[in-house]
Amino acid sequence: MLATARRQLLTRPIFSFVEAALPPLSATESEAIDAGNSWWDAALFTGNPNWEELLAVPPAKLTAQEQAFMDGPVETLCAMIDDWRMTWETHDLSQETWDYLKREKFFGIIIPREYGGLGFSNFAHSEIVRKIATRSVSAAVTAMVPNSLGPGELILRFGTKAQQEHWLPRLADGREIPAFGLTSPEAGSDAAAMTDEGIVCKGLWQGEEVVGIRLNWRKRYITLGPVATILGLAFKLRDPDHLLGEQQDIGITVALVPTDLPGVSIGRRHIPSMQSFQNGPNEGHDVFIPLENIIGGPDRAGQGWKMLMSALAAGRGISLPSLSAAAGAFCAHTTGAYARVRSQFNLPIGRFEGIQERIARIAANAYLLDGARRLTCAGLDQGNHPAVISSILKLHATERMRIVINDAMDVHGGKAVIDGPNNYLGNHYRAIPVGITVEGANILTRSLMVFGQGAIRSHPYLLKEIRAVGEGNRGQALTAFDDVLWKHVGHALKTAMRAFARSWSGGMFAPAPKAGRATRYYRQMSRYAAAFAFISDIAFLTLGGELKRREMLSARLGDILSELYLLSGALKRWEDEGRQVDDLPLLAWCMDSGFATMEQRFVEIIENFPTRPVGWMLRLFILPFGRRRHGPSDRTIRQCAQIILEPCAARERLIDNVFIGGPEEPVARLTEAFRLMVDTQPIHDRLRQARVKDRAKAHESGLITDDELAQLQAADEAVADVVAVDDFAPGDLARVPTAEAMAQAAE
Repeated sequence: MLATARRQLLTRPIFSFVEAALPPLSATESEAIDAGNSWWDAALFTGNPNWEELLAVPPAKLTAQEQAFMDGPVETLCAMIDDWRMTWETHDLSQETWDYLKREKFFGIIIPREYGGLGFSNFAHSEIVRKIATRSVSAAVTAMVPNSLGPGELILRFGTKAQQEHWLPRLADGREIPAFGLTSPEAGSDAAAMTDEGIVCKGLWQGEEVVGIRLNWRKRYITLGPVATILGLAFKLRDPDHLLGEQQDIGITVALVPTDLPGVSIGRRHIPSMQSFQNGPNEGHDVFIPLENIIGGPDRAGQGWKMLMSALAAGRGISLPSLSAAAGAFCAHTTGAYARVRSQFNLPIGRFEGIQERIARIAANAYLLDGARRLTCAGLDQGNHPAVISSILKLHATERMRIVINDAMDVHGGKAVIDGPNNYLGNHYRAIPVGITVEGANILTRSLMVFGQGAIRSHPYLLKEIRAVGEGNRGQALTAFDDVLWKHVGHALKTAMRAFARSWSGGMFAPAPKAGRATRYYRQMSRYAAAFAFISDIAFLTLGGELKRREMLSARLGDILSELYLLSGALKRWEDEGRQVDDLPLLAWCMDSGFATMEQRFVEIIENFPTRPVGWMLRLFILPFGRRRHGPSDRTIRQCAQIILEPCAARERLIDNVFIGGPEEPVARLTEAFRLMVDTQPIHDRLRQARVKDRAKAHESGLITDDELAQLQAADEAVADVVAVDDFAPGDLARVPTAEAMAQAAE
């Protein structure tokens, strides 16, 4: 009786308001939301995450077999690669390297052993890509793409048994090279706008007339496309003659297209930011395939978008974050070492606070990136496909990669500007736009996807409310909406009280696990999580569907959610590695920087909230004393910088699995110069204390021994070698094709 009265008197008017305010979900939006699942993002959206659940997630670890692969084939592969020659001469991996990739099954990392693959975990996949990327971005991309979004994963997850038995063994051993065709000139970030089309019709296949699909497409930016033997193709399927049923526009479908079929055109190449991995356009004109070539068979016709989004939910959490984490660790090692060996004004440049600010940011971001990567891999290895988290990680890992590499370039100065075989940073710098742009451009990922989809997927009640409103039967819709609405109201009231109490108390009494010296950080995370959940609910209530169009507001909310997740990864890393006291400065930098970013975003939301009185109320609940966080202290910055300026256990954890190479490799020579400078520092200190600059006189007076003099000379020579840059004779440069010649080749 009371429930009925509530439904009629209170719920019905609210239902009508929400029905008018919320735009219906499009078919592609609905499929994207149904693909994948929520995980720790959902806990953050409650405003009251259970930190014990986070800490209980098993840490990502390699098995003995996976570690052996890292120590053996991965190390061997890295040693085979000549990135300079690939970039400026051959524009491709050597044939020897291609053969090795196939023989050692680098293209079958995720394919189960029963189909001839390696059957490794998501974490092993990530670690392999990360290590290769410290040697060569192009080689890493070549190895990672067949194991990321592509035919292999789609066949594994959605393919028929016949497709799996035929294609997976051939993909695992490299007999087939896969590529995935999604992006077209008309459809970039808005992939659903593609004009590539397949028409259901009858045609000849292997000498028999069968019902199949006639395809016409034009794709671009397709990695491995120029050398692919099998193309996973996304297109819009139509059935004008109703050979499959009554539906004419069936929708986005994914099918397998052998590239040797008549009408397929591949082979031409793009040059993505001077990277040498295979990438290029391809086209198809009246290409006929049987219905059985649809991944998953004819029953999967029209389900392509959901399949793609589900696969992307995992792939985006591994591939580009692994490249970004590699850049973080690589820059931490090389920039810390270079700042230690390079001197100006008779001091190592790492002693200048301006340099320390940059290298501290490199070190802390390397720590943060790898923590978030490991947490995400742990979630994936538990069977999750967290689409929102993958979007967060793709966006913010690549943005931090950009920051880290730019900082490394600034510290190296001319050493990193002058190209040549001894420039170990140049290709990492040139590759930045690739990571920023692919798998969802960062601008749109930030403004549309992280919070836009995150709010719907991860909020405890919002999706249920949207679907209740969209229910065709109005009576059932009202009943379902009534049930979820009042749960949402109760949740919102609790969240408001939490946000108010935690903000006014400075998070002093907010929930936190017993985490030693990190406990205080958990309390602040609980405070900001409550504030985020509260401000999100207020935005939904007051803006409704308008929030979808307020992209700057949505982006700021997404930034807060992202910081909460990334900082969760840093805290989890500190816990999983045994609460290393030496790593506390890195953790402190991450937390202080993240808290400052969140408070800044809260301020921006409050000051730009469309309804000003609501903004004033939000300030009272969230930042009653104004913005109090302003980033890491100078002391923390100096401590973080010191970690990568000197050999220590914290430094080794930070740069783990960075490829160094043999003694002739530039990174190996830098590493040796770093070692020699550290080893000779006591000798330099003794000379400085004695105020003796002339080493010969110091030697004659017995201040330094013969061995010590030799050590100093060896260190000087090593440093001079490292600081030196490449130069070329005019004849050497003449071998590089001219712009005119390249333009003629492109015609």
